[in-house]
Amino acid sequence: MAPERSRAFAPGRVNLIGEHTDYNDGLALPFAIAQGVIVSAESTPAGGPGAGRISVYARDLNQRDEFDAYAPPRVRGWRAFVRGVVAELARSGRPLVGADVEITGGVPRGAGLSSSAALEVALCLALANISGEGGPMPLLDIARLCSRVENDWAGAHTGLLDQLASLYGAPDTAAYIDFRTLSVEPVPLALGDWRLVVLDSGERHLHASSGYNERRAECARACELLGVPSLRDADLEAAERLPEPLNRRVRHVISENQRVRDTVAALLAEDLAAVGELLNASHASLRDDYEISTPAVELTVQRLRDAGASGARLVGGGFGGSVLGLFAPGVSHPPDAREVQPGEGAHLLDT
Repeated sequence: MAPERSRAFAPGRVNLIGEHTDYNDGLALPFAIAQGVIVSAESTPAGGPGAGRISVYARDLNQRDEFDAYAPPRVRGWRAFVRGVVAELARSGRPLVGADVEITGGVPRGAGLSSSAALEVALCLALANISGEGGPMPLLDIARLCSRVENDWAGAHTGLLDQLASLYGAPDTAAYIDFRTLSVEPVPLALGDWRLVVLDSGERHLHASSGYNERRAECARACELLGVPSLRDADLEAAERLPEPLNRRVRHVISENQRVRDTVAALLAEDLAAVGELLNASHASLRDDYEISTPAVELTVQRLRDAGASGARLVGGGFGGSVLGLFAPGVSHPPDAREVQPGEGAHLLDT
């Protein structure tokens, strides 16, 4: 019998390296962080006044929403993610019950730490648990469902990176993701006395209204011109003959995939100084070849490097958000930077 109440936690994520590779069948190396979203759901009695309806309270925003579980109208903002998860659960064939839902979270919105994916994953886990039938959803199914929410309900043509990082997170571990095979392998992220921090640029970003979708379209056009199914199959020599800026977009994806491989090797060798150099190279590529940085982001990168960071790069979709910095033992980071460590992945909590 399904429980009447369920609570689920899903973390935000930091992508150590491998940016804009997920929708190109590439490689990435994210990790889950301690900050995340908690969703509490309580089923409403069948035949009662709340039967078949979802009532939502976003505590941190002090905002509410209510809608029919099987026919949620489309909206914008945080409500789009909530309604999208409910609609996609219904479309997947899982039975839904009316529910009162409360959302609380500790991931800054728009800071490039994937607050939206954390919300989607936590809500999916909590609602699927009280629906009862069908047993636990496979993690890949949850990731695909939440990605459809991003694409079809929020209008952001993102890949699976954020959801997979949230679902497969583990302490002291990064997730080595191959987006062609959707294999996820744990890689030790043993920082020792080194520290990873994120520093907010102060510039909010929205995937759907930024250049994110434009970059994805440029990659698709490059594939057409090269005659390959994805940029994972692209040849760098052939790519350099593409018109501007498509040649640089492909150059970033190819070089970024190699940087992911090199970072995995550096972590296995416990060579964190090499990781810092790879972070710097990644940022240069994102800035120059992929062109997703902004003046505010560049100032933030420079602040971290001036403070002594061994490496710093923008994280997330770009066009604002946060910057990741790696600091060697004994080097102090700016006081307004937040230290991040790899933590647990999404899971149900005791009610």
